Amino acid sequence: MKDTHKENPWKLVGSKAIYDNPWITVTEDRVIRPDGSDGIYGKVHFKNKAIGIIPLDDDMNTWLVGQYRYTLHEYSWEIPMGGVPLGEDTLEGARRELREETGMLAKRWQKLFKIHTSNSVTDEYGYVFLAEELQFGDHDRDVTEVLQVRKLPLKEAVDMVPAGGITDALSIAGLLYVARMMGI
Repeated sequence: MKDTHKENPWKLVGSKAIYDNPWITVTEDRVIRPDGSDGIYGKVHFKNKAIGIIPLDDDMNTWLVGQYRYTLHEYSWEIPMGGVPLGEDTLEGARRELREETGMLAKRWQKLFKIHTSNSVTDEYGYVFLAEELQFGDHDRDVTEVLQVRKLPLKEAVDMVPAGGITDALSIAGLLYVARMMGI
């Protein structure tokens, strides 16, 4: 597919931070839109990279993490994931997040892809890893994490996507990518 519009048609006039905390900054930009009219554009800047991990054993089982998501006001099944500070190595962050949430260590790691999570309103991006040759130990969860860990066949996890049992973007992308890799 050919990129036909690589130049930025938006013009920035000014920017101000509306909100800032240790995890995000919300800015409101005054812009000139592609059609030449004045406008505003809100952007959420994340101070972490999103990291997702698909743990996979030799029998094609994976693990999901369930937790209540405050922003959605509902329970969510997801791949193990977390935030990694922008300056931290993504693989080191993935190793830490897998151990924190599940207690697992993996001998073999593969970075699968980079993803923009919601590029119309945020500059957040993430990476998804495949973790294999798993070892099991104790988790080290954050105080805010009340998690349930569930082992299931990879195919069953993938089937949860069209059934609506998994709605998280990073989880969907990661599971479908690995399913295609594995011929499922």
